[in-house]
Amino acid sequence: MKKISLSILGLILLSSFSISHLKKPKAIVVWQPSHQTDTGKDFSEAATCNGIVEAAMASEPKLKEHKVWSLNKPNLHHSNVGSNTIVEHTSAVIDGKISGYAYEIQQANKKKPDVFIAVHNNGGTKRHAVWGFVHDGDQYEVENRALAARLIAAISAVTDLENRGVQLDSSTGRNDYTCKSTGKKAFYSLDEHVNTAKYRVLLEIGDNDLSEEFLENKANQRKMGEAIKAELANWLNEKNLN
Repeated sequence: MKKISLSILGLILLSSFSISHLKKPKAIVVWQPSHQTDTGKDFSEAATCNGIVEAAMASEPKLKEHKVWSLNKPNLHHSNVGSNTIVEHTSAVIDGKISGYAYEIQQANKKKPDVFIAVHNNGGTKRHAVWGFVHDGDQYEVENRALAARLIAAISAVTDLENRGVQLDSSTGRNDYTCKSTGKKAFYSLDEHVNTAKYRVLLEIGDNDLSEEFLENKANQRKMGEAIKAELANWLNEKNLN
């Protein structure tokens, strides 16, 4: 009888472990809020984007998620400023120091993420809108475009931001950072030669001039973060990644 009881107890414990193991989130998500503090007058893109990301991470469902952020980190160049499309601000090593962007991507790669989501504010657009960006020529461009489209649609649905659709990073034609594979202008943080995540998207939320008051509103940040998280979770479930 004692042996039978021990056997039953063992089966229960094994079953509990198996169920717990099966329920563990599978996908690893990395969030990268902008670290830029120089994109508007009396405006911190870093603060608004971090507010959105923090709201997303705090909302249900809980995932295996991490934030990478270079703001105020010592021994980096361009840790609080800089463009994602300029070599000097991204891939360049200056006086032995890597950039804020390079630090963030290095930290992200250490987490071995499946999904990488960068959150920024646009500028000079004269539009109160939201855009998605994906890397041109990427192996997973179709999947990335689909994910970005769903995330910006979710943001637009809970705000008055116009949905401007998903663009290729090469479409901006900005500055001098290029992808080694295509030779086209690119966003450093989305480049597959730099960022090891399979799925990589960048969200440009609002315009740092036209949408300034909207972006600085904490309730709006929370609303957008929660919407992004809910749609991301839906997408992960459909991809059987969560």
